[in-house]
Amino acid sequence: MKANEFLGLLFLARDVTHSVHWNTRSFSKHDALNIFYDRIIGAADDFAETYQGRHGLVGQITLQSAKKTANVIEFLEDSLKQIEAGRYEVCDKTDTSLQQLIDNIVEIYLRTLYKLRFLA
Repeated sequence: MKANEFLGLLFLARDVTHSVHWNTRSFSKHDALNIFYDRIIGAADDFAETYQGRHGLVGQITLQSAKKTANVIEFLEDSLKQIEAGRYEVCDKTDTSLQQLIDNIVEIYLRTLYKLRFLA
């Protein structure tokens, strides 16, 4: 996975969670998704700027489309698996500054999954 694909995955997660946020009748789900899509864009921006400081411009962001699922938890779990599987393709394992930013992104996913599974 390249950096522009990684960022595209985060943009997709923002769009999907924002859409589900508008269409839920659960306040706790609404709130958890709101926090996710607000934080994920800031985290994506932090990653993009730091990546570009080290490696140069990422180029055009690869925008992806969502796989059909009615379950936002399944969507986020799948997205998280892609992030964790591709993190060392996006940047080297020894690049701790960028890996720490990916850890921050994983944290946003995991906290949201906790809220959706146990509090919504």
